[in-house]
Amino acid sequence: MAENTKKKISIVKKIRNYFLAGIVVLIPIGITIYFSLFVERAFSNLLPKYLNPNNLLPFDIPGLEILITFFLITFIGMLSLTFVGKYFLNLNERLLNRIPVLKTIFNGLTQLTKSFASVDNNNQKKMVLIEYPRKGIYSLGFATSINSGEVTDRVGEKMVNIFVPTTPNPTSGFLLVVPEKDVVYLDMSFEEASKFIMSAGSIKT
Repeated sequence: MAENTKKKISIVKKIRNYFLAGIVVLIPIGITIYFSLFVERAFSNLLPKYLNPNNLLPFDIPGLEILITFFLITFIGMLSLTFVGKYFLNLNERLLNRIPVLKTIFNGLTQLTKSFASVDNNNQKKMVLIEYPRKGIYSLGFATSINSGEVTDRVGEKMVNIFVPTTPNPTSGFLLVVPEKDVVYLDMSFEEASKFIMSAGSIKT
């Protein structure tokens, strides 16, 4: 009887281990597929129907929208660096700055995009650690800029604007204004930090 009981426990343990192994394998695959489909749908919505070959073909080619959108964005970026491109961009910026609500949204998004996309010539470290949401617990964040507004004037010390992203979606998060003396600067790159956040810390940095 004792041997039969041990065999049953052993079988149950094996089944449990197999089940946990299946979860470990399937969750990353499932999330990756879901994220890929989400990105593909997002990119397909960015493309006009007449530029999307999948609307003309009898079958869909996975990832085609992403590839075409990538080349379109790169081509627009190339044009934006030319004299004509800069002229039209400045014209568009002046037009948007005359519309009260759109002006605020446009300028805010422009500054945020430039902050993450720009190459720091002064080699200033962007990735930081701060004690949040309480002392003794650290959160990884992106130092977007040194605060130079009313917040700094009111507090009376040097403050840093920090974006603390959520996991696994780093595009949402919280804006925190933290005293620079409480900020720990890291050598971690933007890509390494993004992988660390999206993987919920499972990827070593």
